[in-house]
Amino acid sequence: MTEDPHQRRLSQLEERINRVKAAQAPRPHVEEHYSQANMAWRMVIELVAGLGIGFGMGYGLDAVFGTMPLFLVLFVLLGFAAGVRVMMRTARETAGQATAQGTEEKAPDVPAGNND
Repeated sequence: MTEDPHQRRLSQLEERINRVKAAQAPRPHVEEHYSQANMAWRMVIELVAGLGIGFGMGYGLDAVFGTMPLFLVLFVLLGFAAGVRVMMRTARETAGQATAQGTEEKAPDVPAGNND
């Protein structure tokens, strides 16, 4: 009969130890600059894809119609504009996610009247 209370106390102690270990367990280390680098590469790829698609369409139309620089220049500019537009949309999405998660950094408070 005396072992039963000891067993219960030992099991309670073991549960407490496990909770403390779980609370102090190291969390997976995710560096923020890696995710920012991925976002930067995504934006670069979006811009280059827009330019590439515009170049291909312009070159193809110029080859069909025989007006070599006209459609090429026009569609490269349109591809650039489309790439920039997609990049800006991605930047807005990223900013919205950062605001929603509360990870947006705030600027340090600067006193308004500094009379030094």
